[in-house]
Amino acid sequence: MRTLVVDHPLVSHKLTALRKETTDTPTFRRLADQLVTLLAYEATRDVRVEAIDIQTPVAPTTGVRLRSPQPLVVPILRAGLGMLDGMLRLLPTAEVGFLGMMRNEETLEASTYAERLPDDLSGRQCYVLDPMLATGGTLAAAIHFLTDRGADDITAICLLAAPEGCARLEQELDGLDVPVTVVTAAMDERLNEKGYIVPGLGDAGDRLYGSAGSH
Repeated sequence: MRTLVVDHPLVSHKLTALRKETTDTPTFRRLADQLVTLLAYEATRDVRVEAIDIQTPVAPTTGVRLRSPQPLVVPILRAGLGMLDGMLRLLPTAEVGFLGMMRNEETLEASTYAERLPDDLSGRQCYVLDPMLATGGTLAAAIHFLTDRGADDITAICLLAAPEGCARLEQELDGLDVPVTVVTAAMDERLNEKGYIVPGLGDAGDRLYGSAGSH
């Protein structure tokens, strides 16, 4: 597993505003949207392309286009939905799938409660959207779900990550013969006793959609 912390002044600037307790929901949504587009720029550096001959107004030349099958973008419900528009701004031709996962508070295991994905993901590059890589269990389960269907290259885009989550993800994916990359705006200090990232930014889902949508 490869972890990429995007080091860019604009990323740091927008993340700082996201972290602030006084940032209201509409502003938070807008900042998250912008931040995802910046992260997506780095996350798609290895997106698969193929050569194509074209004619410019001046002369013929060779360029590239995204290779088929198109990349698949998979937000993890519900907070991942707040990252979708920012991702599609950069990859408008990508297909979109949805994965709903929740953690059993007793076993702490993640289970799937909803999915809308192609049955066969063979040869597909997948971009998973999940704002917070905290304990790592949900993201690990999502990656296994996708690879079980044939996905052969997975990049997870997270606004924030914690060292404990990255360590667990690496452990859970040990032996998986599929390249996995995590792209994040920051690697924070730690998790607290409730499993929240410190210093973090709070509950991403609540801050994107308001606490009325909590489950």
